[in-house]
Amino acid sequence: MAQRRLTDFFASRRPGLRAAPPRAKPAWRTPSPAKPAPRGPAPGPGPGSSRKRARPPAEPTRDEPAPPARRRLRLPAAEGPCPQVTGPSFPAAPGSPEHSSPGKKTKNSLSTQLTCLEAREDKVPSKVTLSELKSCLQRAQELGARVQELRASAQRKDAGEPGALEDKGYLAGPCGEKVPAYQRFHALAQPGPPGLVLPYKYQVLAEMFRSMDTIVGMLHNRSETVTFAKVKRGVQDMMRKRFEEHNVGQIKTVYPGSYRFRQERRLPTFKDGVRRSDYQLTIEPLLDPQSGSPAPQLTASCLLQRRQVFSQNLVARVREHHRAFLASLNPPMEVPEDQLTRWHPRFNVDEVPDIEPAELPQPPTVEKVATAQEVLARARSLMSPKMEKALSDLALRTAQPSSPGSPSLALPATPPTTAPAALKGVSQALLERIRAKEAQKQLAQMTRCPEQEQRLQQLERLPMLARVLRNVFVSERKPALTMEVACARMVGSYSMAMSHGEMEKHVQLLSELLPDWLSLHRIRTDTYVKLDKTADLAGVTARLARLARAEADL
Repeated sequence: MAQRRLTDFFASRRPGLRAAPPRAKPAWRTPSPAKPAPRGPAPGPGPGSSRKRARPPAEPTRDEPAPPARRRLRLPAAEGPCPQVTGPSFPAAPGSPEHSSPGKKTKNSLSTQLTCLEAREDKVPSKVTLSELKSCLQRAQELGARVQELRASAQRKDAGEPGALEDKGYLAGPCGEKVPAYQRFHALAQPGPPGLVLPYKYQVLAEMFRSMDTIVGMLHNRSETVTFAKVKRGVQDMMRKRFEEHNVGQIKTVYPGSYRFRQERRLPTFKDGVRRSDYQLTIEPLLDPQSGSPAPQLTASCLLQRRQVFSQNLVARVREHHRAFLASLNPPMEVPEDQLTRWHPRFNVDEVPDIEPAELPQPPTVEKVATAQEVLARARSLMSPKMEKALSDLALRTAQPSSPGSPSLALPATPPTTAPAALKGVSQALLERIRAKEAQKQLAQMTRCPEQEQRLQQLERLPMLARVLRNVFVSERKPALTMEVACARMVGSYSMAMSHGEMEKHVQLLSELLPDWLSLHRIRTDTYVKLDKTADLAGVTARLARLARAEADL
């Protein structure tokens, strides 16, 4: 008995359905852009078709408009005939190639869309192109005007006129641009305890001197002539910063006994732009003659010593500006130089003026005849008296009046110091006492050694540490704790990160200042901390704050 198929089973169960006759494969036809593919009505369910529901009509009715997702892409009638592109919800005619297979339908629809887009691009109105050209032309004119403005500002800057940034009142650097914040507040961002910090530009100059001394030492030890061109190239490679002659002049101003500068020629050069007859700036280090050596060498110890001297000279320059600032205060202050450990709190280190560059030797200038007066002075002995008189008259007639010199800019007078409106009516004697006390406090702050500064910081932390220590004893419920346990609990409870050794120093300082409230007992190898929990904590913190203020005022 032959095995039946599953389809035969469904056919026996559904007597109304029978196998549809095979369809003939329609011939391929290329859709013409001038004539759209004919659309026939969708075949309805018949006796030989499937049981799928009929699709809605392709065209929407007048009463009920079609949803936006099923609208056709209609092209304007002015663009000429073009086949309409329908979405996936509108089937093509049964006899068309699009109805044969989904893949072929997609290819034919894409080719139809490309044909439509090409036809639209060929018929783009000229107004769009003209508008684009006008916008591009306007943009080019704006860029040209901007370039002209930049050139004019550059010329004004070269001529010495104030630029736009200076007119607006911005802080300008040496190149006319605003000084960045890392240079203006360089002294405030230095790590470690405050001290005699140098300005940013002075530190850059010190680094330039170190690099220059290294290059000069290498060339000098090889008995090679040191020229500015060689030093400039080496310093710029080391620092990645510009190194010019005015920087060398600043170094000469700070450390006059470091080098000897001369203008020499007939030096061997290996550059096309420099001739042997040209003058070049040569640099020679000034060294102390060493015993037993004909030519002193620039050793590592000499480099270190010269670097220290340069740094000390920079600090001495800043001290002079700081001394002038202290003298301008009300009341004026005077601090001994050997006791000064930090700058005044209101002294802005980074606003110290630049170092004026010293004059370097310049190549000798060759005299050139430029005016009639010079020609007359040179050829006076070679011409007759009549010709000399004619030339002198011509020189007098053609001489232009000298341009009046620019009047010197008068410095604005310093306004007299007047009391602000908020202090109107306050006794002048009281103001003088307050200013004297503030000056004394600032003087003590400037002459304070690092050990005293560290002790003051510890005294400022003691009130909060006393509260933390009492809370530790209350939570532990013990009359005494070992030093290790107490410090470990305090380190975990304090808001600032501290090491175990630092916390132990604070506890010992607490026991020194308040022996009646906190006591330390040494038993065998351990140290025990005992606290009086019945004492008033507010009174204890007030005593500690009073001691810190008294220590700070000394």
